[in-house]
Order: sequence, then structure tokens, then C-alpha cells
Amino acid sequence: MAIDVSMWQGRLDAGERGDTTRLFQVVRPLGDDVPPGAPVLLGFACDEGVRRNQGRVGAALAPREVRRALANVPAHGLPVLFDAGDIGCPDERLEDAQQALGAAVHALLAQQARPVVVGGGHEVAYGTYAGLRAWLEARGDSGRLLIVNFDAHFDLRTARPANSGTPFDQIAADCQARGAPFAYSCLGVSRLANTPGLFARAAELDVHYVQDFEMQERHLEQRAAELDRRLAEADHVYLTIDMDVLPASVAPGVSAPAAYGVPLAVVEELVKRVQRTGKLRVADIAEYNPTFDVDRHTARVAARLVYQLICG
Repeated sequence: MAIDVSMWQGRLDAGERGDTTRLFQVVRPLGDDVPPGAPVLLGFACDEGVRRNQGRVGAALAPREVRRALANVPAHGLPVLFDAGDIGCPDERLEDAQQALGAAVHALLAQQARPVVVGGGHEVAYGTYAGLRAWLEARGDSGRLLIVNFDAHFDLRTARPANSGTPFDQIAADCQARGAPFAYSCLGVSRLANTPGLFARAAELDVHYVQDFEMQERHLEQRAAELDRRLAEADHVYLTIDMDVLPASVAPGVSAPAAYGVPLAVVEELVKRVQRTGKLRVADIAEYNPTFDVDRHTARVAARLVYQLICG
């Protein structure tokens, strides 16, 4: 996958005192020399799932814009960030794109890298999961996998073909086929964005969820304690952040803006708690839609979350 270096441009402060290094100065194309534990950015330039789900397309442009927003951020001691380029979705072949993403995630984990995937619609989740599952199987690792999703939506739709609203139902079906537990925690669910049928499906699958009005800053201590207990029971964690979990005033450029949402401070603090466990294997963000952004506000928020994932 070719790297578009034009996205990695920023300010040079060579005349200033101290360390003035920015991320664009430490980015390297992915090669065979990835040190263990090094962060790798991988784009999933696809919103075919959003189109199939009757949503607002444009998220396929997100990986490019997130790189632009990240480029000028100070590196704060990060020695290197590898860019693995983008996986696209030619000819609307979503399933092929998800398979390619899974293969890429598997390969990165096999290199002992720390992959952070930037979608794209939330169909990215099934590809990311497939790569993680393949890596665990190749190792003969049957440890308990916890999926933590910050999202206004369950994404448990049962209709097929696959779309941006089906990935966690697909994962549940895969777990059932493998005889593996489906441990799924969805944080920030909006009652106004999910039908009673979806709440029933969540109950059927024993999904742990917290609604958005219970995810405000006054609830942070309680939510953190709950998350800590679930993390303690897991051996591996897959973390996924749908940008529409945030209020529309914070993240206007998403496929489905949230009228209420979860504060960024809450999301970021809980993400940090996941990271501190040492169990996070792969993470992704989804549904940033540059087409509907306002003064690049959402790009900066997405970049902040990615920065936390690569540097935290």
C-alpha cells in the first residue's frame, strides 16, 4: 500500500529551544523493521457499509484527514510512528475490503506492532476483529476477548448483506460458530438511535451497555469502576470508538450526529483505563465524515483520540 506523504506536512520550529519534534517528522512508511510495540497507523478508506445502511457517505475520506490533523501534533518523545497506508473498497466489494483489513491487522500483530486503524464506516470493526481473531488462533490463544465499543448505536442489525450497522452481530455469529464467548460492552448507547428490536437483540446476546445519559462526567467514577471489573476478567481487549458517540457540538462531522452524546473527557479517560491494563491488542476509530465537518473540528477530535491510542 502506497503512502501519501503529502498528508504528513507540518510546522518546523528549528529555531526554538528544546524538543520541537512533531509527528510528521517521526512518521515512517511501514517496512520489515518494526520494533516490538511500535504504533502503526492503518487506514480503512471505506464507507460502503454506510451506504448500504442508508447513511451519509463520506467516511472513506477520513484516514487522509486524520493524518493531516495528526501531522502537526508535537511528538512528545514518540520516536517513530509507522504508516501502513490505506485499504480501500473498490467496486463496492465491502467483504473483500474487510478480508484485506483482517489480513493486514493479523500481519501487524504478528510483527508485535500496535495497530491503530482509522476508518471509514463502522464496518471497519468486523475487519479489525477478524484480524485479531486470526492472530489469536495462530498463537493457539483461547484467552477471553473483551470488545469495548464507544458508540451511540449497538450495530447489532441482523439484516444482510453486511453494512455499518451489522459488525457486532457478525462478530457474535462468528463467536457462536467458534464456541467462543461474545463479551461485548457498548458505552454511550442512545435510546433515540436504536429501535426496541435492537435493544431486544442486545438482551438476547447478553450485551453489557450503558446509555448516553448515564455516561456524563458526574457518572465517571461509577463507569470507570464497572469498566475496570470487566477489564480484569479479560485477557485481550479490542477497543473501537465510533465518533458519533460524541455530542454533535464536539463532533459535527460524522455519519449520524448525536443530539446528546458522551463528553470527550469521559471517553478519553475510559480509553486511558483500557490502555493501562496492557491488554489492548488493537484499536480503531470509525464514522468520522470530513464531508460534514465544521472548520475541521471533528478532524482534531479524531486526531486527539488517535494520538492517545498511539502515544498513551
